[in-house]
Amino acid sequence: MNHEKLSKRLQAVADFVPDNARLLDVGSDHAYLPINLIRTGKINFAVAGEVVKGPFESAVDNVRVSNLTDKITVRLANGLVAMTADDAINTVTIAGMGGNLIAEILAADTAKLEKVETLILQPNNGEKFLRTWLVANGFSISDERILSEHDKIYELMRVRHAKNTNANLTSDELTFGKYLMNEKSAVFKAKWRAEQLNMQKILDKLPAAAAEKRQMFQEKIEKIEAILNASK
Repeated sequence: MNHEKLSKRLQAVADFVPDNARLLDVGSDHAYLPINLIRTGKINFAVAGEVVKGPFESAVDNVRVSNLTDKITVRLANGLVAMTADDAINTVTIAGMGGNLIAEILAADTAKLEKVETLILQPNNGEKFLRTWLVANGFSISDERILSEHDKIYELMRVRHAKNTNANLTSDELTFGKYLMNEKSAVFKAKWRAEQLNMQKILDKLPAAAAEKRQMFQEKIEKIEAILNASK
C-alpha cells in the first residue's frame, strides 16, 4: 500500500482523528495510518503498537524508510500497554478487530484511558456488543460512519468520555447505531437488507414447532423493516 494513499476504511479512520492529536494506533500492522497522518500534517506524534512480531517489524521498517523515526515510535506491546504517561496520548485508534476484542483491549487498561479524549474504533463485527460496553463504562459515541469496501461493510465510531448520565442509548441505537440509523445511507440500508434476507432464510427453514424461535426471527425482521422505513 502507498503510505500516502490509505484504503477507504483506514481513510475514514484518519478522517476522525483530531488535528494535532497525540495518537496511539493499537494493532498498527504496517503503521500505514500513523505514517499517513504524519505525512499529511494532520498530527506530529504517534505510537504504533503491534503485538505480533511480523507486523511489528514491518512497521519499524516502514517508519524508518519514511524517515519518521523522530515522530513515530513503534512498540511491540499488547493493546494500551504500548502507551506510557510520557507519550501524553490523547487519541487512540483501534481498527480492524472484532468488537468483543476491542472492548477487551479497552477493559484491560481503563486507567490509561482517563486522559484520552478521543477513541476511534472500527470493529469488523460485534458492533452492538461494543456500543453496549462503551455506554456501560462511561463513554458516549459522538459520531459514526458506515462504508463499503471490497464487498465488506465497516462501521466506525468516534467515542469520548460521557459528560452526563444521559448518554445511554436505546436498544435500537445499540443495534443499529444512533447516527447511522438517523442518516440511513445507502450502505446502511444495504447492510440491513442483507441481514433481513439472511434472517428470512433462517425463518423459512424453521419448523412450525419451533414457535418461539420463529417469533424471535420474525420480530427481528419486522424491527429492521421499521427502522429502514422510519422517517429521518
